[in-house]
Amino acid sequence: MAEVRDNRLFEVPQPELLASEPRRVGSKRLRRAVRDQVELQMCALDDLLERDHQARVVWDWVQSLDLSELEARIPAVEHGPGQAPADPRILMALWLYATLRGVGSARELDRLCRDHVAYRWLCGGVSMNYHTLADFRTQHVELLDRLLTQSVAALLSEGLVSLDRVAQDGMKVRASAGAASFRRRPTLEQALAEATAQLEALQTELEEDPTAGKRRQRAARERAARDCTARLQAALDQLDRTESLRKPSERDKARTSTTDPDARVMKLADGGYRPALNVQLATATDSQTITGVEVTNSGGDQGQMAPMVEQLHERYHRPPKAMLVDGGFAKKDDIDQGSPPQGGTTVYAPVMKSKDPDRDAHTPHRDNDSPAVAGRQRMATDEARQICQQRASTAECVNAQARNRGLQRFVVRGLQKVKAVVLWYVLAHNLMRAAALKRAAAPA
Repeated sequence: MAEVRDNRLFEVPQPELLASEPRRVGSKRLRRAVRDQVELQMCALDDLLERDHQARVVWDWVQSLDLSELEARIPAVEHGPGQAPADPRILMALWLYATLRGVGSARELDRLCRDHVAYRWLCGGVSMNYHTLADFRTQHVELLDRLLTQSVAALLSEGLVSLDRVAQDGMKVRASAGAASFRRRPTLEQALAEATAQLEALQTELEEDPTAGKRRQRAARERAARDCTARLQAALDQLDRTESLRKPSERDKARTSTTDPDARVMKLADGGYRPALNVQLATATDSQTITGVEVTNSGGDQGQMAPMVEQLHERYHRPPKAMLVDGGFAKKDDIDQGSPPQGGTTVYAPVMKSKDPDRDAHTPHRDNDSPAVAGRQRMATDEARQICQQRASTAECVNAQARNRGLQRFVVRGLQKVKAVVLWYVLAHNLMRAAALKRAAAPA
């Protein structure tokens, strides 16, 4: 009988031996966390961030911008007095990356600059504070608007974006004002008179006794009274415009907000009525790149298409070949103004249902050769309907991405500051779209 060789590397103990082994007693030996141990870690800040991180994409784009306009405003010079401020490129990169991550608070961004590695990498050792971040976000509306034009124009020249078909849609965003802050004219005039009297009393107290009270407290009280007076005066100015849009019998019911005079009570997507602003975005359907932006306090979209077409013409020196809008934009004067032969844009808008069930909605009421009537007849074709369907897949997608990035409610007041915030969302969106379009166009 052949001998069986044992090829096992280790000797396996027998079950009876394992059962007879004595049980070990004492505290268990584990690898426990030790957080008070002093360590010396040798690494650079650049090594903590992945090479394909989104923050690096943002920084590379900001590095390519010409921000000499912002640098020219800095008074600090080499070998001169004064503290050196932060590089404007760092502030711009921080807000772009924060917008992409859904961060809309300057205080939250200030905290992330100390705690989060991506924001620390963007800062590069430069200290930040929330006041500087908040001021930078809303102070440069003209620059942000010009960067939108330049960035889209560059994509147009590269053939990555076209203005063949542009979809426009409005998005209602909550304003930084409460419903209880709206007042009618008698209440506003009374409050303005009281605020003016308080401001005059503070100024008289300062002139008679400059040492009365602490300097900072007195200055704070005077500043608060001055700001309150300015807001009430702005509310009265806005009330004049609101009353001009109402019927004479309803003008006494007009109200404006003392917190944000530019806000208006609008019907939102959930069916409720709250103070909000109307954000208008124009998006190229072939690339989902935002090409135009506007912020209004109009509760409806009617009348917003013609100004957007004119804006696109001014930005890129060419009108869009086709504008895709929903039924809320369909206004005869706007369609006639922008369509050939007066303009160079063909409008695709759904036709409202006819009140007469026996009459086709695409049939004109009477003989008329206006562009609006021709557009109504054109929408009866299957090709026009398919083109019009591209609006929802483009504009609604862009709106949803803005909502997901935090565009739910503004924390700033006034149309100018609100537009600055919207432009940050637009630039951040276009930055990611440009990166995706360039990757798709690159050779394999």
